Amino acid sequence: MNKPPRPVGRPLRDLIGKIVGDSFARQGFASAELVTRWLEIAGAEIAAVSEPIKIQWPRPDDTGIRPPGTLVLRVEGPAAIEVQHLAGLICERVNRFLGWRAIERVALRQAPLRRISPKAASKPDAAAAARLAASLPEIADDDLRAALARLGAAVKRH
Repeated sequence: MNKPPRPVGRPLRDLIGKIVGDSFARQGFASAELVTRWLEIAGAEIAAVSEPIKIQWPRPDDTGIRPPGTLVLRVEGPAAIEVQHLAGLICERVNRFLGWRAIERVALRQAPLRRISPKAASKPDAAAAARLAASLPEIADDDLRAALARLGAAVKRH
């Protein structure tokens, strides 16, 4: 008697991709990359005080051509005036990233940013690394031996 095959697990990105994509599409983003790669697109100075909220697209004109849209940014209050002066640069960088003239203006909304604080990296345990280094077989390169010991200590810690 043959049993039906068990379903194979699918990566989470495949399952969530459509849901997240639909959410970004409702906000006017063609893809999530404008949000997820904002630091890379806008630069560290601009990304530190702003984040994209949505793109507002105007209706197509009589010829059916859609004019460029407006990028709406959430900006921290004190930095809003500086970001306003950099609006031309932001449009240029976003358009270069997208590969076409998609953004014509930038609109600002002053509000606190939704920052996700990265986890602080814990320091490796030097004593554990030294114990592992002593237990390693003979390795001629001391730097390699120390790196392997640190790696082993980190693996054991997690």
